[in-house]
Amino acid sequence: MKYFFTLLFVTAIFSACTTSNEWESLMDKDLSKWDRYLSYKHQLGYNGDQPKDANGNLIEPIGLNKEGYNVFTVVNDDSEDVLKISGEIYGCLISKKEYSNYHLRLKMKWGDKKFDPRKNLLKDSGILYHSIGPYGAEYWRTWMLSQEFQVMEGHLGDYWSQITSAIDIRAYLPEYIMNPVADASQPFLPMGQDEEIPGFCLRSGNYEKAPGEWNTLELICYDGNSIHVVNGEVVMVLRNSRYIKDGETLPLDKGKIQIQSEAAEVFYKEIEIRELDELPEYFAQYFN
Repeated sequence: MKYFFTLLFVTAIFSACTTSNEWESLMDKDLSKWDRYLSYKHQLGYNGDQPKDANGNLIEPIGLNKEGYNVFTVVNDDSEDVLKISGEIYGCLISKKEYSNYHLRLKMKWGDKKFDPRKNLLKDSGILYHSIGPYGAEYWRTWMLSQEFQVMEGHLGDYWSQITSAIDIRAYLPEYIMNPVADASQPFLPMGQDEEIPGFCLRSGNYEKAPGEWNTLELICYDGNSIHVVNGEVVMVLRNSRYIKDGETLPLDKGKIQIQSEAAEVFYKEIEIRELDELPEYFAQYFN
């Protein structure tokens, strides 16, 4: 019965997003629609500073589109092109194009490998949207200022702010040591830079499939509003995407898309995007 209703929900999503704009594939054998950025092989005990070598000299990040690294490769799986992210070096794929109003969908599953500093932690990755500014601006010196659709074991669809970003999320109030938890029935709570609630929120529920199975992730963005969808379930409703620069609050409603390499092996496929001329009513109702 649960599968039946989920199937109806997924059908509703695709019906709601019917538009004159066609789906565009962001996958090909050469990853030609993406740039590659690599920073460091971070170690246990990292404190956010620029790493140093054994002689105390600062180590520069590997940088943009450097050859000789196989962190991001395309492999063939049952005649399908699949993006393999090794995770061994912190980094990201960065879309060459900026996007503002769109529906992104893709499939992901975990690999088997983990690396320091996450060998004893959950496997981790992420989709960073509305990405702007310099590379490597946040704590790990790897990612751009952005909003994050978390991709982590047991946490598909969580929210993290990056750098000085902030956003309002329909969520239950946090209490004592508890985190805020997303729920579409709740009011919007400000989170992130310059807000009382730090920039993290748990998804409304865990809808991740069993290890080795593909999960379908969808991100809907329109006029600074966004929705995180995992396997047909809306797990987070967000609005008023923004960031702080020199004490001024600015809208963060357009930018590049980053897909993280974060010390865990992960696979993605069927990465597609379509631009939205308007927010379909099915999604618009979450913002009333």
